Amino acid sequence: MSDNSANKRFERESAKRVFAAELRDAYHHFREGSDDKSPTYILLPTGERCNRVFITGTLTEKKKSEGEAVFYQIRVMDPTGIFFVSAGSYQPEALHQISTIESPSYVAIIGKPGVFQAPDGRNLVSIRAESITAVDKSVVDCWILDTARLTLDRIEKNTDDQDHQKAAEIYQRSPDSWRPKIKEALASIQL
Repeated sequence: MSDNSANKRFERESAKRVFAAELRDAYHHFREGSDDKSPTYILLPTGERCNRVFITGTLTEKKKSEGEAVFYQIRVMDPTGIFFVSAGSYQPEALHQISTIESPSYVAIIGKPGVFQAPDGRNLVSIRAESITAVDKSVVDCWILDTARLTLDRIEKNTDDQDHQKAAEIYQRSPDSWRPKIKEALASIQL
């Protein structure tokens, strides 16, 4: 008989759709488990934990840094704000993809969110890209519709679960306060 843990397949967690405004306000991050391979999460103010995110928007700025290794930093704008995204030598696919996309362009990105503390004490959230693809405006509009629906689902979800309770305790903000941002995002799409 074989050991089940040896046969266990690695499964990535699904990427969560989140608007820039909400991700920018998220700062609580935690590790699920005690070993180095345990996943790291960021808790969104609407009560969703996410290990990976799926975003779209307009790539507005691209900066290449060269030193010991090539590293890209980009800014991607959705209707609610700006995502800060990076890719380096540990993300070779994303690094290559970013190098071929010109600014401005519509893009779709899957990546890992991370929280960093600035020297002045502010929490900054950025995304380490796993993949990035140039897309057209219709893909961005579909993402906005889906992200609005999923954000509303999180807002209206039963608040008895542990993540929603923790988000309410940490962020001290009503989930309903995100409704104007959702409305703003929906107003930007062309049907």
